[in-house]
Amino acid sequence: MTPRPTRREGTNGSPERIASMTRNRLRHSLCATSIAAMAFLTACSPGYVLRAGWEEAKILSARRPIHEIVHDTTASAELRGKLRLVQDAREYSERTLDLVPGNAFTSYVELERDTLLMVVNAAHEFELRWKTWWFPIVGRMPYKGYFDFDKARQEAAKLDEQGYDTWVRPSSAFSTLGWFPDPLMSTTLRADSVGIVETVIHEITHSTFFPKGQARFNESFANFVGHRGAISFFCDGIADEASCETAEDRWHDIRVFGRFFHSVLDPLEALYGSGLPPDEMRAEKAGILREAAERFEEEVQSEFRSGRYRGLDPERVNNAWLLSRMLYYTRLDDMEDLYRKSGSLTSAVRDLIGETGSGDPWDALDRLLARPDAAFGGRQPASAIETVAR
Repeated sequence: MTPRPTRREGTNGSPERIASMTRNRLRHSLCATSIAAMAFLTACSPGYVLRAGWEEAKILSARRPIHEIVHDTTASAELRGKLRLVQDAREYSERTLDLVPGNAFTSYVELERDTLLMVVNAAHEFELRWKTWWFPIVGRMPYKGYFDFDKARQEAAKLDEQGYDTWVRPSSAFSTLGWFPDPLMSTTLRADSVGIVETVIHEITHSTFFPKGQARFNESFANFVGHRGAISFFCDGIADEASCETAEDRWHDIRVFGRFFHSVLDPLEALYGSGLPPDEMRAEKAGILREAAERFEEEVQSEFRSGRYRGLDPERVNNAWLLSRMLYYTRLDDMEDLYRKSGSLTSAVRDLIGETGSGDPWDALDRLLARPDAAFGGRQPASAIETVAR
């Protein structure tokens, strides 16, 4: 992957420029070496880890400091404006939300494609249980990312042949959980202002708090903090009334969709436990999904405010699709209740991190919700080094 060339006024060939290039090459080499070493410690294919690590190392080596670009008059006004927004959101996440961005989103990479990577999810056909892969640092995860899109499709086809339900989806960003300075990708900037801020705060949440082996909690919690954080940023931080309303509408719609989505799971779980023969179970499963699609259109669609959710295709919905949504839509209303009980997003994040410690974050959420309102406040968040699984 070769980034689009960019000009730096007055720096080409200077000693400072040469030294910077040398440091970048050294960091690139060290990053690739570290990832190569980890590849042989993983139960996932070493070849896969090496390829993914090399692609990530190339991205990291192509970074350009954001503070340089925002002052570079050769860069477009649109790009500089979006990068200033990223700087503001990053600062807000640290100063106001008490998150730990580290060096994330202080640099930018221009990619020559619209999608950063493709993510493969797989699940058992008659069981709401995903296939998982084990990776260094983060442990067992229910998805596998590919910078090579053809390899993502090949992996999905192989899993299809093995009888799994599969789902392949694009992603515009990733987090190394603070192990390396995550750059901002040009793919992220394709979103509108609200989407950009949501993504920045979502990813910084990962680098702040990421309990090992808790993929569903980690993504749902980051979804909550990202959207609630965007509301706080636009409504209270910069007082942008239009973006404030957009952010609020999107958070409302996400929770509406989450409720509908979980209502589909109950009849499927009952079916999968029925002991019916596979052909009968397959037909019943298709019927449940068709009914859900009809109910979505007739009853749920009218509740949305933002236009993000426009219908379900029962032919494409399967267990992998359902579980991929479960990653991001689990107990969002409970997290919203915690926000209201805690009095602010900052307090809600602090309380949940502090209550979790080294335990189960879902159990911690239950304990916090069971407490009287007067019991909230006063705890300090654990540091990123203590809470990120390393």
